[in-house]
Amino acid sequence: MKILHIQYIILGLILFQAGNSHAQNPIIQTSYTADPAPMVYNNKLYLYTSHDEDNSTWFTMNDWRLFTTEDMVNWTDHGAVLSYKEFSWGKMNAWAPQCIERDGKFYMYVPITDRDNKNGIGVAVADSPYGPFIDPLGKPLISNSMADIDPTVFVDDGGQAYLIWGNPVCYYVKLHEDMISLDGEIGQFPNTIEAFGKREGKEDPRRPTTYEEGPWLYKRNDLYYLLFAAGPLPEHIGYSTSEHPTGPWEYQGVLMPTEGESFTNHPGMVDFKGKTYLFYHNGALPGGSGFTRSVCVDEVKFNEDGTIVPMKMTAGITKSLGTINPYIKNEAETIAWSEGVSAANNKRVGNFIKADDSGTYSVVKGVDFRENGPHTINVRAGTTHNGNVSIEVRLDRLEGKLIAELPVPLTGGSDRWALINEAVKEVSGVHDLYFVYKGNAPRDILYFDYWMFSELTNK
Repeated sequence: MKILHIQYIILGLILFQAGNSHAQNPIIQTSYTADPAPMVYNNKLYLYTSHDEDNSTWFTMNDWRLFTTEDMVNWTDHGAVLSYKEFSWGKMNAWAPQCIERDGKFYMYVPITDRDNKNGIGVAVADSPYGPFIDPLGKPLISNSMADIDPTVFVDDGGQAYLIWGNPVCYYVKLHEDMISLDGEIGQFPNTIEAFGKREGKEDPRRPTTYEEGPWLYKRNDLYYLLFAAGPLPEHIGYSTSEHPTGPWEYQGVLMPTEGESFTNHPGMVDFKGKTYLFYHNGALPGGSGFTRSVCVDEVKFNEDGTIVPMKMTAGITKSLGTINPYIKNEAETIAWSEGVSAANNKRVGNFIKADDSGTYSVVKGVDFRENGPHTINVRAGTTHNGNVSIEVRLDRLEGKLIAELPVPLTGGSDRWALINEAVKEVSGVHDLYFVYKGNAPRDILYFDYWMFSELTNK
């Protein structure tokens, strides 16, 4: 994704805050992402997303991506973990997914258009949240109607699993414990004003309520919440509540109004480390639109009666839930914020980042150098340019203290890399770490795979 400097200056004025803590929305800046589906497993948050291809003018989406975090500000890009092409019956359209863990296995539910141009919902299974995911059925799990998109999956406290989906109406079905077969008949939530609210604007007999698509089932205490993308277009996010996962539902109103340069939205809500978070998407990145979207996150607050305090899109989360250890291998694609950086992947090193222009950068927040501090930094990087290519390492801001400068030698391509080691100026304590990419070249300045500091043993 080509990032234009002038666009980022405008974006920065909107999103950045003064001082050492700037905001992070959209949380992924290295590619276009949409339809966020968070999952918590082993004290880590896994975020599965759909992926809008660059320069899309329709929903051109070929794979599903995974990002992880332990602190809600630094996100690691794990690249594509599944594609519609890995389903033998799939033809196109890797739309909104959700992944869930049960008994040590991971089940990813995805909408796909099949070879007969019919929408369906498939399921893929893995032994790890990172994949590889395998289609165990060789056919759709759901093939009911053209409304078969946007699945959400939920396992209740008693172990009963539910699958909910649909546009322009909302369907549901129970799943067996194997998570890949249906337990009973498919039902439909009554599309009533009491359940989903009255739709404004021109009357449409197919869409009498605000329910549009993108349902998400969430539970807090003994109350179930059905969040959904709501109409008319451009979409907002609404929600309803019930004492049972299959209703009857009571409409609670607008959770997030129409905002953000995208005519769609898609909710995903999850509890993590004592807080509740709402994930959504907009078109906030340079080049963003309804077909080139970006995932964001904000913290959720509840009223005493269990209703959700209405939300608006914000600049995002500024306070980290932890720190980064610089004395272990850290992937360059672990980023809190970046400008002019693209996601990349190859068989040689897996996922890495590419600096598109000179002066671009990426930030890692909350790096704890401890009391002693480091004496050297080691990185793996490469470039196709000869001379004057470097990585500056700065503290706390783009023009902050320069603690190291690493010359990047000509390697000839992203399949060839150099290990670079340089001394570090004195530093201790917790800092935001800026990697600034410099080079006398028109584009594709360098490739960057990982970084790691070596700690001083004595001060």
